[in-house]
Amino acid sequence: MKIAIGNDHAGTEYKSVIVEYLKSEGIEVTNYGTNENSSVDYPDFVHPVAKDVDANKVNLGILICGSGNGVAMTANKYKNIRAGLCWTKEITELTRKHNDANIVCIPARFTSQAQALEIVKTFLRTEFEGGRHLNRVNKIAMCI
Repeated sequence: MKIAIGNDHAGTEYKSVIVEYLKSEGIEVTNYGTNENSSVDYPDFVHPVAKDVDANKVNLGILICGSGNGVAMTANKYKNIRAGLCWTKEITELTRKHNDANIVCIPARFTSQAQALEIVKTFLRTEFEGGRHLNRVNKIAMCI
């Protein structure tokens, strides 16, 4: 499995913990995020992740910023991206099962590192249910 990860300054420490976990599971990680804590512009780190997921260069993406909103809004500009803002494992599970999310967006200022790691674990182990949800998901991308 291949994962692309991106973060702004609010998510640097979270990213380190998540990347360490992913690598321990044998998952290949492409790190597009900052490794610094000084202020940066989150779109600069979102676009490479979204492009990789959109082009199927990686299986899934992980984005981290302060609220999770900015990275989700940016990633969702791409036609084939379904980025879900997740702050609990329950929301994460539903985002994958019902919405076939291919990028998880984590709000670092509203979750602990332990919660963020649980969100990632849930995101990776949950499959899309399809069925009645497939028709809905197929109606999401309306742009060319």
